[in-house]
Amino acid sequence: MMIENTGLNGVKSDLALLDDTAEKAGFVRWQWEYYRATYEYKIEDNNTEYYVRMNTRVVEGKLEKPDTVLVIEAVYMGKATFPHGLDYETPIPTAIQGIANKKLQQFKEMLEA
Repeated sequence: MMIENTGLNGVKSDLALLDDTAEKAGFVRWQWEYYRATYEYKIEDNNTEYYVRMNTRVVEGKLEKPDTVLVIEAVYMGKATFPHGLDYETPIPTAIQGIANKKLQQFKEMLEA
């Protein structure tokens, strides 16, 4: 499920600030390579896990350097499936969507501060 109207799509930041802000907000830089990174936030509800993901892409530099500039391309979430993976088609409960939206707003405010 794509999460629209977060105000994060198109936001640019250097890697050091993005990593620091993500860590403080509870996100983890999980998947990464030299030109892209994905930040994730896990929400648990009744033995079910949901992940909020932010895809970023390098627009200047390479990912291992703190001054590398990244742009947030997409924000989405899915339900974890066994043994691994995410289902992006399953409807997300309203309460979980609310938690995700609050966390994304917190992340945005921290990034802009």
